[in-house]
Amino acid sequence: VPMTPAQQKVALAHLYAKLNGTSAPGDITETANRTLDGIVQQISKNRSKAVVVTGLDDVDAQSVVIAINEMLASDAFDAASPRYIRQGNTAELNQLIEDMQAGQVGALIMDGVNPVYSLPDAEAFREGLGKVDISVAFTTNLNETSELTTYTAASNHFLESWGDAQFKKGHYSLMQPVIRELFDTRQFQQSLLVWMGSETTYYDFVRETWSETILSGGSWNEALHDGIYSSGMSSDPESVAGQDDKESETAQMPMDMDAVTASVRRLSGAADSGMSLVLYSKTGMGDGRQAANPWLQEFPDPITRVSWDNYLTVSKKDAAALGLVNEHVANGGLDGSYVNLTVNGKTLSGVPVIIQPGQAEGTLGLSLGYGREAGMKPEMQTGVNAYALYGNFDSVQSAALEKAPGMHEFACVQLHKTLMGRGDIIKETTLEVFNTKDASEWNHVPQVSLDHQEVPATTVDLWDGFDRSIGHHFNMSIDLNACTGCGACVIACHAENNVPVVGKQEIRRSRDMHWLRIDRYYSSEDTFEGDNIKKEEFSGAFESKSGFEEMEDPATNPQVAFQPVMCQHCNHAPCETVCPVAATAHSRQGHNHMAYNRCVGTRSCANNCPYKVRRFNWFLYNNNDEFDYHMNNDLGKMVLNPDVNVRSRGVMEKCSWCIQMSQKAILDAKREGREVKDEEFQTACSNACSNGAIVFGDVNNPESDVSKLKESDRMYHLLESVGTKPNVFYHVKVRNINEA
Repeated sequence: VPMTPAQQKVALAHLYAKLNGTSAPGDITETANRTLDGIVQQISKNRSKAVVVTGLDDVDAQSVVIAINEMLASDAFDAASPRYIRQGNTAELNQLIEDMQAGQVGALIMDGVNPVYSLPDAEAFREGLGKVDISVAFTTNLNETSELTTYTAASNHFLESWGDAQFKKGHYSLMQPVIRELFDTRQFQQSLLVWMGSETTYYDFVRETWSETILSGGSWNEALHDGIYSSGMSSDPESVAGQDDKESETAQMPMDMDAVTASVRRLSGAADSGMSLVLYSKTGMGDGRQAANPWLQEFPDPITRVSWDNYLTVSKKDAAALGLVNEHVANGGLDGSYVNLTVNGKTLSGVPVIIQPGQAEGTLGLSLGYGREAGMKPEMQTGVNAYALYGNFDSVQSAALEKAPGMHEFACVQLHKTLMGRGDIIKETTLEVFNTKDASEWNHVPQVSLDHQEVPATTVDLWDGFDRSIGHHFNMSIDLNACTGCGACVIACHAENNVPVVGKQEIRRSRDMHWLRIDRYYSSEDTFEGDNIKKEEFSGAFESKSGFEEMEDPATNPQVAFQPVMCQHCNHAPCETVCPVAATAHSRQGHNHMAYNRCVGTRSCANNCPYKVRRFNWFLYNNNDEFDYHMNNDLGKMVLNPDVNVRSRGVMEKCSWCIQMSQKAILDAKREGREVKDEEFQTACSNACSNGAIVFGDVNNPESDVSKLKESDRMYHLLESVGTKPNVFYHVKVRNINEA
């Protein structure tokens, strides 16, 4: 339900009241009220198994959420044992800046921060920094702050460092280096010890501290081996989980009902004043400290599918009222309007605009982390610095905007937005239908004509089949229910397979090299099922033409679906039959191979691939200063995987299912004289998926996870009617739709 931040606050107050059997002031829409009634009905079925969370950066909102979860006695929520994922004190920071400007700070030491870039009032900090006698910045890379400090200290990377953390109250973790220092650097904490005149190493300091205050007689080596430790218990993960459950049962925090009531009252009175700007961290870029990483710059945003930029997102209605447009130009690129954005008297000029379906009217979105310049290669100095609008460290600001002249060139990897009623691409159903109807109704097998008879497409072959029952035969399962579109698999694939970064202009020409993409689709009606119904009701050529043109445009508040797509490793692959030099061929294990040294770049395989997953090397991307993305310098080349070759200009490349990983698993087992364990078969994407949406394995092993998943009623193949017999299969998406 699209809502402004103020409307979300009112809705949260109403949710608390409905769960508490009281009432709350403040108006909410009929749709929101109906949705809240449905939520309360769902929660009431099993209160302790529910958890309520909010993304609102507001003390009252967070207080009410804590009160709701304590009221529910939620098993998933333990206020007595919080997770320490944020740290800082705004008042102390503001006082520091005042003291710096007053000349009252003699020395300032900074580690891992870049306040000249990331503070809302960076100019005040810059001015104060000039009045500090000695300033030191510990950093792994040059940045806006280190340019101004008295000294810049070359600090260790975290993978070269010792350290510890308390990620949850009473739950600790140890960090140990995985590599010796590559350069002449020193860890911040070690420098402090040296400056204190201590000869103790930071490793010894951590170990002594743990032995005296944390381990309580437990084993340091055991804690270091496991990586986690729970106070008062052994570091065995199962014991830690048990301790967590015990603490949840015994720890109770009394609620201050007067304070909660006051918070509810303040939330109920929240009101919009003009346009609400929401500042957020992009999934790929985060807060900008890794903006010099070209993988993250080229990573397409999961929702907008735009790379190499940040931008102002606006709703379709607000964009129309302001005359803002997104349009496709002759070369296939996406262009968008510029605006000048003003918050608290500060104006960001020339901010590009993306029109975002599903965004609440009256809201704007702008991501942090862009606009950096210091220590950045010219090609990666992109976007605008939104921290300037981050007043009082509040992620929600009242903003005004006006259209500015010119059009911005975006690097967008997906220009088609909707499925246009092609329900066989992403199959989905509702939980009710899934539970009550036969699978043939919600997972229909496409029919084709054979001898003038309609038969299932899976029963017709264009080629003779082969016996694939001997040895390993790999398959991959992708569960559309579990995929959130986060893109961790995309970055993992980049890292594992030396996928080149091509830059904004090449992306704009549709020459992205990602071996794995995550298609994002909007519905053009309110639901994807509505799209299917609309398409089926078309009658005649003229109605079809106008109808499909309408279906190219997403709904104002659409449903959204994500679908990872890589090479499908087809058993009957059309790419293999058209290659004039046999550069692409099929293996007994199910891989679709690419012999790069045979490829002459005809691109016939890409033209014949129905999934459009093959990538052509238009240029030499490594050792080429025209593509200055760290594959042309010694440090950048240290990231390359030595088990995967670096491809040259003029050849095709695509997903290899990380064959180097599966072959290593086979060879390791052979050397050790044993069978390969199912969990040893991994690809970079399956390894990186924290939701388990991607599962890889041997279908010839009946005990393997992928073999069992293939027997599911939800299993289907992408474009099944084409008859390519893919070794990648998908699972029908089941939407848990609340009919209330």
